[in-house]
Amino acid sequence: MWRPGFPFVARYGARLHGYHRSFCVFSHVHRGTKERPGLVFGLDRGGSCRGFAYQVAPEHAETTRSYLQEREQVTSVYLDVTRPLTLLDAPMAKVEALCFIVDRGHEQYAHKLDFDRQVELITHGEGRSGKNPEYLQSTVEHLQEMQISDQGLETLWRAVEQRLNQSSLRR
Repeated sequence: MWRPGFPFVARYGARLHGYHRSFCVFSHVHRGTKERPGLVFGLDRGGSCRGFAYQVAPEHAETTRSYLQEREQVTSVYLDVTRPLTLLDAPMAKVEALCFIVDRGHEQYAHKLDFDRQVELITHGEGRSGKNPEYLQSTVEHLQEMQISDQGLETLWRAVEQRLNQSSLRR
């Protein structure tokens, strides 16, 4: 959402119905390792999710799809599917878009973890793309920039930040 990594023509606020943003994927590559997993978002069944839809020029569509599959499907934890989105600030109200939804049958699907377990995994996760707390912090900040209030994520970030501060004081 906040780091597309590909060229795009336009970005629109969008809502995906039938899925919600959830820390439901154990990260074995980007924000953790198999031995010490981090925790990353997946689009899981139920509810709805507000974010962005990126319009890609037709001549970049296949390259963009390949890039996203390589980045998001390192361990095949997501299903790449096309779903209808409602655009919130664009002339067309509905579009079909590529989405990566969590595969609930995959070994990295974390289901619904309790709050303390989420804090623990995020606090200590680090992988190829960086530290897990930075991933959560960036997401919270970008949601706030979009004027999306997510009290659950903000509470989670405060708990992770507090845990990080306690760890640094002990050293």
